[in-house]
Amino acid sequence: MAFVLLDSTVLIDALRGRPVVARIRDLRDKATTPVVSPINVEEIVRGLHSADRDRGLRFLAGLRVLPLDREQAVRAADWRREYARRGRTLAQADCLIAAAAVQVGARLATGNPKDFPMPELIVEHWPAGQ
Repeated sequence: MAFVLLDSTVLIDALRGRPVVARIRDLRDKATTPVVSPINVEEIVRGLHSADRDRGLRFLAGLRVLPLDREQAVRAADWRREYARRGRTLAQADCLIAAAAVQVGARLATGNPKDFPMPELIVEHWPAGQ
């Protein structure tokens, strides 16, 4: 089974009813499962307005959440350290999201591909608003 991890930029567009909703539905037609990481869930829930909370939680409940464990934490830490040595700061959240995707061989759909330079990760650019 193939997986696509939906980054927060994609999830925000979906919650706003943008065209990405159809693209997410199409994944299932292609035998691909859309998934999220616990980091994405936290980012989305934190940003929800009170009036949108129930709808947002229902949307997220329909997506499989990938696990994060010690192995992913170590991989994320290694990436942050490696890139810092080269003069590039990577966000902890982005590294954990990438590690969750790599663990299950998922592609990562994001509006911010530059935030995910890890060579082990297949990144799909899903531009914001589309």
